[in-house]
Amino acid sequence: MHELSERPAAMDPPRRPRIIVYTGKGGVGKTSVAAATALLAAERGYRTIVLSTDAAHSLADAFDRPLGPEPVDVAPNLRAQESDIYHNIETYWGTIQAYIARVFQWRGLDEIMSDELAVLPGMDEVANLLWIAEHHDRGQYDVIVVDAAPTGETLRLLALPEAMRWWMEKIYPTARRVAQLTGPLVGRVVGMPMPDDPVYAAGEDLFRRVDHVRGLLSDPDLASIRVVLNLEKMVIREAQRAFTYVHLYGFPTDLVVCNRVLPADVGGYLAAWVASQTAYRRLVDEAFAPVPIRDAPFFEQEVVGVDMVRRLGVAIYGPDDPTAVFHRGRPYVVRRDGAAVTLSLELPFVTKGEVALNRFGDELVVEVGAWRRNLVLPRILVDVPAVQAALEDHTLRIRFDVAHASAGTSAGAPTARITGR
Repeated sequence: MHELSERPAAMDPPRRPRIIVYTGKGGVGKTSVAAATALLAAERGYRTIVLSTDAAHSLADAFDRPLGPEPVDVAPNLRAQESDIYHNIETYWGTIQAYIARVFQWRGLDEIMSDELAVLPGMDEVANLLWIAEHHDRGQYDVIVVDAAPTGETLRLLALPEAMRWWMEKIYPTARRVAQLTGPLVGRVVGMPMPDDPVYAAGEDLFRRVDHVRGLLSDPDLASIRVVLNLEKMVIREAQRAFTYVHLYGFPTDLVVCNRVLPADVGGYLAAWVASQTAYRRLVDEAFAPVPIRDAPFFEQEVVGVDMVRRLGVAIYGPDDPTAVFHRGRPYVVRRDGAAVTLSLELPFVTKGEVALNRFGDELVVEVGAWRRNLVLPRILVDVPAVQAALEDHTLRIRFDVAHASAGTSAGAPTARITGR
């Protein structure tokens, strides 16, 4: 069995674990890239774990060995883990799931069916988030690499902490108070099991953990989201959408990896593919700037087994440290200039017609297509009206007039009309 070695004295890794999350359209090879990053980090002496949160796991295939819901050794300094929904729920949702199962049994379902139906949508996604925090807080690893689910599922995963925050702050306290006042009566009259204090306490603990993960993933010195793509139109478009929404939720992106790039000198049947990839490669350079782009070649054989995984990692990173922060940027900035305060939010690949703004008290709701983000405004802007909004150079800038703070805003009122392109 491989053991995690002591950190070499000559190395100076971060005091807190580095978290790297890989996402991309299904089938682009993000699992291989995540495995390669983790292997190279381990070979540099970092105590590393790579975690798959994709329901259709392929991390075990990349390393060509079985994996399970708990970390197992796959190489010196390297452990790997494929999350399992039932193991996750037993670990993190036990009290809450047990209550839901009791409700289903009260409705007449048998025990087995009740347990199955008690696995509600979103449980597994939340548990996958909690594994990240678990590995961070234990302090056993220097690097945590996450092989995330395909783009849409990853975006839902990253949006969960903010959605849970709204629920816990706006709805949960009232629901708990109502249950405390009426629960005993309802239980006696209709016999329905009512949530007790341990159930609510478990919910509060769950929220605290998820909010902790949000803090970890939004720290640019600690975490990075990396996008993996192939040089194909549909894949690039989805990567752009992912890039936009990652910025919308305030998570830092430091690298884009173009995977399965054909060699320039290939001819015959593949010549047209090379020409197409060359054109799309220029588009990627322009679209994702200033975030760095790295290429990974289309190998002559599958990326399966430690040797091929290592070969992929070397092709992407060369002599560079794969855990380095390759780009720094702050997607959400507030600056004051005299009587005006400007809130700037980076929204790459978005046009003016795709963005809508609404104001609800101390919340600014930014909608981009089907996605939304609730930004809690700084205290100085709570009663300050927005007087101008412009989308320029992929950045939404909203100007607030502090001099007219007494004017306030009405609930649900739109902000200033958005100008720009």
